[in-house]
Amino acid sequence: MSQANIQPLNKNVHGKTKIKNQTNFPHVSGQHLAPVVVQEFSRAGAEFPVVFVKNSESGEFQPVALFGVKPGENLYTAEENWQGTYVPAALTHFPLALVPESQESDKFMVVIATENSVVNEEEGNALFQDNGEETEYLARRKQALGKFFENSHITKAFTKELVDRELLIPQNLDIQANGEKIQINGLYIVDEKKLNELSDEEFLTLRKRGMIGPIYAHLNSVNQIHRLVKKKVSLSS
Repeated sequence: MSQANIQPLNKNVHGKTKIKNQTNFPHVSGQHLAPVVVQEFSRAGAEFPVVFVKNSESGEFQPVALFGVKPGENLYTAEENWQGTYVPAALTHFPLALVPESQESDKFMVVIATENSVVNEEEGNALFQDNGEETEYLARRKQALGKFFENSHITKAFTKELVDRELLIPQNLDIQANGEKIQINGLYIVDEKKLNELSDEEFLTLRKRGMIGPIYAHLNSVNQIHRLVKKKVSLSS
């Protein structure tokens, strides 16, 4: 979201605001990746490569879905409708988001990005009723934001466990598309060899924490890079 058009959601300011249903997500048309939570690994991994990237400033790792083979390239927003069967939750929340009320606060508020094609006062899903009360639509959207926030914390703990056990390793991808050689750097995946070398006790600990399913969903998803290459070739031809 652009910082310039973000406002705290307020019934007095946004009483007539409506949000159109989205068939595409142009706000990520220049993004080749987006964050995913661990609860999405299975569904997202059936369509996108789900890998890990490292924040250069904080040093923290985060799981993401890849939408393109180059920075700034999103192969799923290239046409009128989203070119996939699954949309990661982080995209579907737009133009709403949950943010801390202040840097020191542990309380959160809903904000809305107002300057985009889905926010208007003429058509779409109303956020507030005429009496100022929230609509059922807004209540569902806020519930989804809260759930995603919870899942993000679970995902952070999941990723930290992988890092603490030194299970993440760099993975550079060398691919060819339309005769062009492309190298994707800065990705990390679970080291399957090291995973298999864990003691029975360590493996059981991960299983009890519900981590084994998502780990293998992530590992299997790396093969989806071939889907991205095919999509790139078909869109270029």
